[in-house]
Amino acid sequence: MYTAQGKLNRDAVIQQYYPTVRRQALSLQVRLPAGVDLDDLIQAGLEGLLDALTRFDAGAGVAFSTFAHQRIRGSMIDELRSRDWLPRSVRRSGREVEACVRRLEQQLGRPPEEREIANALGMDMEEYHKLLHDTNNGLVLSYDEVVTDQSGDSEDRSMGSSPADLLFSDERRSHITEAIEALPEKEKLVMALYYQEELNLKEIGAVLGVTESRVSQLHSQAIKRIRSRVVDD
Repeated sequence: MYTAQGKLNRDAVIQQYYPTVRRQALSLQVRLPAGVDLDDLIQAGLEGLLDALTRFDAGAGVAFSTFAHQRIRGSMIDELRSRDWLPRSVRRSGREVEACVRRLEQQLGRPPEEREIANALGMDMEEYHKLLHDTNNGLVLSYDEVVTDQSGDSEDRSMGSSPADLLFSDERRSHITEAIEALPEKEKLVMALYYQEELNLKEIGAVLGVTESRVSQLHSQAIKRIRSRVVDD
């Protein structure tokens, strides 16, 4: 993969990492609304790979594979953000739930239960679960927005191998850690399986013994709990 001069060979790197780029694109696509083109995600990932190739410093003590992995995923996320494909109504509904969770936590001194959130929103459980499901599309981006510097500048991404390894302030890291630890156990497990183990909703459902739709609801609710604690109004 290196040239005679000890530099990374561009063509060899693309050939070796193309399967990785495609896997990451597929992993993102299954979590996003229909209509997000796989080829567009792959193209963005390849651009991230080339960016990693240009910027990689072998003397920094970080493996190229680790550095490239984050650049590939970061470029795909940036591509999705640039399209602003998430409907405004979805964003608005999500913010309303987050604000409601924030108010209830302050009033109760603990994470509110689902029924308490639904009641505060003036909904029955069926309506609330539908809202969670509807707003779950695209929450893969919301999680990245939570755990990264909110500037959206891909130049500031670190070389970590997971979303939680991205560069953000020590204070913000502390708040995020506290928010995740405060999640109900089932939601905390969903987050771990989804973002760390990279299982899809169907696979997580099999692990937990619940439906794929229920996993979608739990994931959506977990994101809103986290954002209610760490994202400013």
